[in-house]
Amino acid sequence: MRFVTYRKDGKEKAGIVTKSGILPVAALKEAAGFAPETEIFALIEKEQIPQLTKWYNGGGREEAKRLAQKEAIPFAEVVYGPLYRNPPRIFGIGLNYKDHAGDLGEKTPAVFPGSFYKPASCIVGPGDDICIPALPEAQKTTAEAELGIIIGKKCKFIEEKDWQEYIVGYTTVLDMTEESILRLNPRYLTIVKGFDSFFSFGPQLVTPDEVPDVLALEVATVHNGEIHAKNTVANMTFPPSKLVALISHMQGWLPGDILSTGTPRAVHIQEGDRAECRISGPGGFSFEPLVNPVIDLKLKR
Repeated sequence: MRFVTYRKDGKEKAGIVTKSGILPVAALKEAAGFAPETEIFALIEKEQIPQLTKWYNGGGREEAKRLAQKEAIPFAEVVYGPLYRNPPRIFGIGLNYKDHAGDLGEKTPAVFPGSFYKPASCIVGPGDDICIPALPEAQKTTAEAELGIIIGKKCKFIEEKDWQEYIVGYTTVLDMTEESILRLNPRYLTIVKGFDSFFSFGPQLVTPDEVPDVLALEVATVHNGEIHAKNTVANMTFPPSKLVALISHMQGWLPGDILSTGTPRAVHIQEGDRAECRISGPGGFSFEPLVNPVIDLKLKR
């Protein structure tokens, strides 16, 4: 099952992807047998996404298809927002592919993953501008395509074999870094990761049942329509199972936490560019791409 947040009449609401377009989750009330929340974050908090997925896979798909023929918003009219605005935490992983570590002249972390937090104020949605900072020191901003994992339950001290019991879905992520400032001093990591518009995610939350083998997914950083770098999740130093379990032992997880698992490689972005995250898998499987245009605030003064 695939969930999105769409913008309409100044509001951001939850919908599901159908062949006819985006069907508002609110339209499922009678068919699903309960009144689901109408925003993604609330659906996660109330653990209603697994509930809806069970209904959908147990015969509800046809009912959703029927409803969508009358009530779905055509894809051509949909404006997506980020999946939600205020996650408890955005936990980022750095240097999780050896190739990316080499780009920065760093060694791949071996004992614990390279990590950082990002504030919720960073968040933008699909199609929103990525803003290169107006600071004169900001001379090299990079965009990094990543697989995002969304936590579905409060948990702590979980075992690696059980990790998928605690997630609610996967998504596409673009994580930005102001690399030229970072090179001045590695202690500037919080600053260079925390600028406005430096975290885009969505448009889809893809439930785990649609991804039988997360290690087979290929993540690609795309620059102006051309693939800049790609790699498979199996080549991560710390795979998703390890990350989810390990971090649960460090601080635990909360519903709606976002884990951004690292990029195959970052790309330098400039005014007028288009950054993109593509994630695909065997047999033609793919996520809806995440695409964001780039503006340089230094040129907008």
